[in-house]
Amino acid sequence: MEVFECKKNQLLWRYNGETILIEPWGRNSVRVRAAMMRDITETSYALLPLEEEPSCEITIAGEEATLTNGKIQVYVKYHSWHKRCQIFFYNDRKELLFKEIDPQGALEKHAHAYKPIIGGDHRITAQFFCDEKESLYGMGQYQQETMNIKNCTFELAHRNSQASVPFVLSDKGYGFLWHNPSIGRASFCKNLTEWVAESSKQLDYWVTAGDTPAEISAAYADVCGKVPMMPEYGLGFWQCKLRYYNQEQLLQVAREYKKRGLPIDVIICDFFHWPKMGDFRFDEEFFPDPKAMAKELKELGIKLMVSVWPQVDIKSENILEMRKNNFLVRTEHGMEVQMGFNDGYILFFDATNPDARKYVWGKCKKNYYDLGVDCFWLDEAEPEYGIYDYDNYRYKMGPSLQVGNLYPQLYSRAFYEGMVEARKEEQKDNPEEVVNLVRCAWAGSQRYGALVWSGDIHSTFQDFRNQICAGIHMGIAGIPWWTTDIGGFSGGNPKDPDFVELLLRWFQYGAFCPVMRLHGDRMPSVEIYRKNGERILNSGSDNEVWSYGEEAYEVMKEYMLLRETLRPYTRELMKEAHTAGTPVIRGMFYEFPDDKNCSDCSDQYMYGSDILVAPVTKLHARSRKVYLPEGCNWMEVSTGSMYKGGQYLDVFAPLEKIPLFLREGRQKAYFA
Repeated sequence: MEVFECKKNQLLWRYNGETILIEPWGRNSVRVRAAMMRDITETSYALLPLEEEPSCEITIAGEEATLTNGKIQVYVKYHSWHKRCQIFFYNDRKELLFKEIDPQGALEKHAHAYKPIIGGDHRITAQFFCDEKESLYGMGQYQQETMNIKNCTFELAHRNSQASVPFVLSDKGYGFLWHNPSIGRASFCKNLTEWVAESSKQLDYWVTAGDTPAEISAAYADVCGKVPMMPEYGLGFWQCKLRYYNQEQLLQVAREYKKRGLPIDVIICDFFHWPKMGDFRFDEEFFPDPKAMAKELKELGIKLMVSVWPQVDIKSENILEMRKNNFLVRTEHGMEVQMGFNDGYILFFDATNPDARKYVWGKCKKNYYDLGVDCFWLDEAEPEYGIYDYDNYRYKMGPSLQVGNLYPQLYSRAFYEGMVEARKEEQKDNPEEVVNLVRCAWAGSQRYGALVWSGDIHSTFQDFRNQICAGIHMGIAGIPWWTTDIGGFSGGNPKDPDFVELLLRWFQYGAFCPVMRLHGDRMPSVEIYRKNGERILNSGSDNEVWSYGEEAYEVMKEYMLLRETLRPYTRELMKEAHTAGTPVIRGMFYEFPDDKNCSDCSDQYMYGSDILVAPVTKLHARSRKVYLPEGCNWMEVSTGSMYKGGQYLDVFAPLEKIPLFLREGRQKAYFA
């Protein structure tokens, strides 16, 4: 009896109900799928269909088989006593990258465990032996101050400020994508790496081998897609607050920026500019002529971005039509309410339903796009259920427990595809240059123009420190467009000098983020009423750069102008992200993988390949320690002093300065 089968470029193993399929998928990469008592199904949650059939070398010798695709070799061994096989992954130097666990003798361990869910699919667990000393990066956005995520456990689920993107990069020279949108868990322990899908039809993961982090990132981007080219307005400063509640207020702020001669590219109209959630239009009382508003902003050279939420109030003018057409997420049991907000009872539109996506875009096209709004803020994209009972919601594509992590990707897709189609009809240049701000992402979101921001984080130095790691890990996970609310979203009082200091330190950091965006719900809250006396959602206090005193204003103005000076450099970084999937902000390990001092560096990073950024992340600190990687010399921007790499420096950092260093000979003109 033949243990393995070879079908064209696929290696197949079948026994005792399980089917395992291994095949090349992109350069130096393979895809592994396995299922119990069913055929392997074709899914493209994140992985793009192959444009051409890749070539590989397959050899079968009795109870052993190998598949080689460029720099990766998969060796499969059949354990006849235990009646199961084990998969090993090697690079082109025959070095073991990692391997599935073996049966371990009398322990009878299973690398693939399928726990049946009565009446349907399986809870699937995959277990691997990995190098206990490896360093790992990626997995998306988690609110923790950790760079090397070895020995960490992650919930595979989205929450407000948590974006689970299950791709991990190892300094052993491989990348691993868990190609499964199920709610689950990933654990990178000393003795075991374990991936769990709470409900799934099959096991599905993708592995690539590479000599550098950049090579691994490029291979991953090739199979999951790259961001479009960032439009020019994404390179400058964006102004936002919770919330500009009427048309004239927003226009006055825009006019003031221009009057002061400050560079500004985008101004954002936040949520509850609508009558009811799910109406997908401006409230006429507060925005009587949105077309004229968009027109004036365009004449000022400012792009208008408008917030859209996926929620639909049970009193919305669209609720009956959406219910009739099954365009809403279904609650499995209990009341048919998925969130309460501002005294409303809310349901979510079903982003997994293509017809629902077209419906929502159609409303937004009519009520926003056709009025001159072609840039959207897709909030609540996790989606943010009132209670994160993931097993209590069902989509057209399946139960949330099985496919829920896809929601933010498909939410972005609805607007990306709608906008591209509209722009092509209008014969606009570069119709694919779409950027929409979105509060969550999954693998593949980047190809739909998703600019992810880190959610409703608090205004604390700890939250600030968390964002440095979160942005780096998001870039590794394939999401190069990323940003934060400068100053944090909640808890900031403009009259508190400690908060103003936090804001300035965050503002300096923001100048070296992929997108520089000021936002927040500032204290104290301001009550808002309709003409008839009805109270509606509050607004926060002022949050413009002149709202924090003259000294703070001068510091923020300096970094707005610096961002403008950096525009050519930032544009080049966006081209790299578009063509090669390269992160815009990069962990020190990414640019200097051979320098062990960079492997766990969590409080500084590279803005592109040339600029070392070391934010000051502690209250009242006026200096900080900075590590200069070995192999090159570094120029301190504020002094012009040159230092040899491979050393730590205590750097003076007054409140108006962020420590910055340039690689010798790199882009000095940008700081002239």
